[in-house]
Amino acid sequence: MKFGIIKERKNPPDRRVVLPPKACKTIMKKYPQAEILVEPSDIRAFSEEEYQKAGARVSEEMSSCDVLLGVKEVPVDALIPNKKYFFFSHTIKKQPYNRELLRAILDKNIELYDHEVITGTHGKRLVAFGRYAGIVGAYNGIRAFGLKTGDFVLPKAEELPDQQALIDALNRIHLAPIKIVLTGMGRVGGGAKEMLDAMGVKHVPAAEFLENTYDHPVYCQIDALDYNSRKDGKKGSLKDFYKHPEAYESDFMKFARTADMFIAGHFYGDGSPFLFTREDAKDPEFRIRVVADISCDIDGPVASTIRPSTIADPVYGYDPKNEEEVDFKKEGAIAVMAVDNLPCELPADASQGFGKSFVERVIPAFFNDDKDGILERARMTRDGKLTERYAYLQDYVDGADR
Repeated sequence: MKFGIIKERKNPPDRRVVLPPKACKTIMKKYPQAEILVEPSDIRAFSEEEYQKAGARVSEEMSSCDVLLGVKEVPVDALIPNKKYFFFSHTIKKQPYNRELLRAILDKNIELYDHEVITGTHGKRLVAFGRYAGIVGAYNGIRAFGLKTGDFVLPKAEELPDQQALIDALNRIHLAPIKIVLTGMGRVGGGAKEMLDAMGVKHVPAAEFLENTYDHPVYCQIDALDYNSRKDGKKGSLKDFYKHPEAYESDFMKFARTADMFIAGHFYGDGSPFLFTREDAKDPEFRIRVVADISCDIDGPVASTIRPSTIADPVYGYDPKNEEEVDFKKEGAIAVMAVDNLPCELPADASQGFGKSFVERVIPAFFNDDKDGILERARMTRDGKLTERYAYLQDYVDGADR
């Protein structure tokens, strides 16, 4: 079995990789029949020499590989026909901007396996960069707070080498006694929590957060039922919420009236209530002045997120009164950090974490006849057609200009 680590070609450049050198060494030691080729790249977070020392071979000949591994979408003109590809295709939600990519994959008889749908038998994702989005998102949010208030200045995350360097930078600043609300209990929320804990922000229960004042910075981490309630007044449950989101309404405003900063690390499902609307943000008691929107759903559940921001220019302002973008330092503006590719700012750490999961949870499927169905569930295309699991995308493929 020959694996190829392809060069990332999408702009802006992405320095992450599915398998860093350490992961390659682990695979080849455990599976002697495995061979790993690495396509030369001048942007990757790891050098070609590091790969060679790990036992991988640097080569331009990706066409000789059985499986090609990438992170971001592969440009249409770089796709090699009749190959198996793994990458984030960003097509499973029928994203219009990647319609032509999926068409090309079908036309070129490519088997596409999307990292986003690599799941276990119970449907839980096996590989993801979410933790690192949370780590960088929390750091960027604190940085945005410093820029908004003028209290302190932090370097950009991309200028620092790893998570520990981010933590060290956070521990050199003085954070005023602010209240931070963090949504999400998954990988993203967990990554953000790591950073708040590491810089000594005290965790408090939601009920205390809402009622008390403090002489030191605090945060609360909340899940869907903490900020949503059933419209009919009945007791809700997470299972019920995910099954019938239309039966719920948001009561996030109780947090918006007491928090200074909001870190959004939740998953937002279709039909769920918005956390806060544009009208909510106009409320005189709306207190949040910095939003670190890691989830980054545009014009969605977090009303102040009106566009994604970039690593180069990560913070913009939202004027609740006029519902428009302004300078984030303007009086009354909400400072919004909504970078939609946060793990790119910590490429080595993110790659190490992703690669470890890929080696432990996905690679064995190539050598045990996919006994748990991991590859089968993630296979979106085969023999020039969508697989049954992803047949719902056919109208997406056929639509628009066809």
